[in-house]
Amino acid sequence: MSSSSGSNAAGKSGRAPLASAPRPGAAAKPGPATSAKSGTADRTAPRPVKSAPAPAKSSRPAASTKGLVRPAPRPRVRRARLVVSKVDTWSVLKLAFLLSVALGIITVVASVVLWIVLDLTGMFDGINELLGMLGGAGGALNVKDFLSLGQIAIFATIVSVVNVILLTALSVLAALLYNIAAALVGGVGLTLTDD
Repeated sequence: MSSSSGSNAAGKSGRAPLASAPRPGAAAKPGPATSAKSGTADRTAPRPVKSAPAPAKSSRPAASTKGLVRPAPRPRVRRARLVVSKVDTWSVLKLAFLLSVALGIITVVASVVLWIVLDLTGMFDGINELLGMLGGAGGALNVKDFLSLGQIAIFATIVSVVNVILLTALSVLAALLYNIAAALVGGVGLTLTDD
């Protein structure tokens, strides 16, 4: 009797029982029974928006990502078109003289080394035997008498000095001819690029 009077008192006062009262701050979620009863109500009712997942934190500190070095942009290839309109004859003379002197030294050294190699391999003796067979027994010749090391060195030195003079003079003459031709037709064009 007391339980029925308690429920009647709750019904008369208009208060809902404690079990069915919603908690403050909790949003009412539509259950399966609610969505089954009202088919259109759950389509139009706003659904709670899910927050985007937080990005995963990397194990590296934030300062290391700022310090990454980007690859340098590839530089553009610059081109410059130049024309050789005049050649300085004095610079050509100096350069040609030095190069011809170097060529003369190479000529003298190469001729001396070649003579030593021929002597060590026995080529002079072979040439003497061949000349002895061709000339008979009485024609014994020694090639070393005519082509000794001293004579080869002197001959190579004379040839080198003549080459120095000729190459220097021809280079200066070629520079003068180029200057005259460049004044008439404009010279040789060059295109320079930086790779």
